[in-house]
Amino acid sequence: MVLDWLINGAIGGAVVSLVAFVLSRFVHDVIGRVWLAFVLVAAAFFYLMFASRADAGTAWLIGEVVGIAIYGGMGVLGIRRSPMWLAAGWALHPVWDMLLHHVGPGRSFTPEAYPVSCVSWDLLVAAYIAAAYGFGLVGGRRSGLRAERAVRGTAL
Repeated sequence: MVLDWLINGAIGGAVVSLVAFVLSRFVHDVIGRVWLAFVLVAAAFFYLMFASRADAGTAWLIGEVVGIAIYGGMGVLGIRRSPMWLAAGWALHPVWDMLLHHVGPGRSFTPEAYPVSCVSWDLLVAAYIAAAYGFGLVGGRRSGLRAERAVRGTAL
């Protein structure tokens, strides 16, 4: 059962990463980053929905909104500045998932599969961002590689 959740999370993370890659590479890099930020905030938003449905109380709802603000802030920094802010947000999200909602007090209102699936989902997306931008497959370094190759007369 746990393995199934992790596999499903990895599949979801792969789909999100593939969409981000296509958007960044073939549409415009900022569109891919906006997609990654949107999905990161949506992942945090689900916890607000879970807490609200369970009538978890005002303190929990405020805490979940704080989480949305934290991940939203990292998303904005990832769009406007370095994509590594997005990678960091995705890499840190499993801490939120596991410590607060899987083994912590948020467990009382969170579906058991959600935080477990999020671990593989989140870490796969973080790895995609770090690799894609680190190796220049998308983003500004890709443009720099294109210009450099044009000067040398080699193809992309």
